[in-house]
Amino acid sequence: MIKQSEVTARKEYLYFFYTHVYTSIFVLLTGFLAILRKDFRLKSFHKNAGKIYIFMILLFAAPSGIYMGFFANGGIYSKISFLILGCLWWFSTFKAYQLARQKKFKEHKQWMWRSFALTISAITLRMWKVIIVYLFHPNPMDVYQIIAWLGWIPNIILIEYLIIKKYL
Repeated sequence: MIKQSEVTARKEYLYFFYTHVYTSIFVLLTGFLAILRKDFRLKSFHKNAGKIYIFMILLFAAPSGIYMGFFANGGIYSKISFLILGCLWWFSTFKAYQLARQKKFKEHKQWMWRSFALTISAITLRMWKVIIVYLFHPNPMDVYQIIAWLGWIPNIILIEYLIIKKYL
């Protein structure tokens, strides 16, 4: 019900919303499976899971997320966060794809970890929301402004730290 103005005024909004939600389910699943680096007795499992992950993000999940970012709750700061997140998500995934095509697999791996850190912002955003609401009981729009940034910035900082320390 929060988004009724967008749903009624912008008929395309629901298409972007459902595209984002449903493709993101497959993105999360294939991302987890590809990161496990197990073949599950299937030839080229990692490669095929990665192709699905990349295809879904570049063509559907990130573009629809960027569109939705323009209409995010929480005012301009939330909008900026979600737009940056969507653009970084698309770029990091595209960069990983380029590096795989060039057979630069070490760099590909690092960029895929960046992409996946942004992918799981869907989970960490909700985790932070529960924690903040439980501990502080703030105004809902204040929560949205905070979690818009907390959903992805700690994730990317952690991945960058792991890359710098050569754990990834």
